[in-house]
Amino acid sequence: MKNFKVATAVSNVVIILVLVSSFLVAYFAANKKETESLAANAIYKGDEQRGKVALMFNVYERADNVDKIMRIFEEYGYLTTFFVGGCWAAKNADTIVKMHSAGFEIGNHGYLHRDHAKLGYDENVKEIRLTGRLVSSILKDFDDYDKMTLFAPPSGSIGDDMMRAATDLGYKVIMWTRDTIDWRDQDANLIFTRATDSLKSGELVLLHPTDATVAALPRILDYIKIVGLQPDIVSNVI
Repeated sequence: MKNFKVATAVSNVVIILVLVSSFLVAYFAANKKETESLAANAIYKGDEQRGKVALMFNVYERADNVDKIMRIFEEYGYLTTFFVGGCWAAKNADTIVKMHSAGFEIGNHGYLHRDHAKLGYDENVKEIRLTGRLVSSILKDFDDYDKMTLFAPPSGSIGDDMMRAATDLGYKVIMWTRDTIDWRDQDANLIFTRATDSLKSGELVLLHPTDATVAALPRILDYIKIVGLQPDIVSNVI
């Protein structure tokens, strides 16, 4: 009888462990599926049929180079999208006004360049909303300005709470097709190659307002024109 009770107890423990294991597998599988689904909502490339590419700039510094970049685009008759950091925009309201007045698109890049994948939902909302409201306050006197609709997460760091927050605030999350890594590699020739090698319609090319990028930009625009593509704002490419 004692052996029977022991065997029964062991059997019950095994059954419980199997049930718990099955529950955990199902739970984590569901969470993984949800995570993959949320990440899939980010936009990594644009429409391949439009014949356009987006050279997009993430901005947390160098207002002087941002001005140079705007002038270069204006000389070529093209437009681009600037994803601006809120703390930078707060100190460079005049540049924000220039961007909008010249027809450039302004996107949201968070307020303090934090790792949004590590932030909770409320902190993500705060970072994104604060930048959106700041830029709207700078451009409040422009009748043609509505609000930001694009969010580029700093360092491309995507998390579930970030995706939910951006979506709830009405933003599309923008990633990139290719990264020039110009913030690290201050080499105009290397930046040019990374931006143009086998470039195709619908690509989103990530850049920053570095000195080397400013030097490479005219060559990049010339190349894009030669291969029959057109640079445009992100909203017109995706």
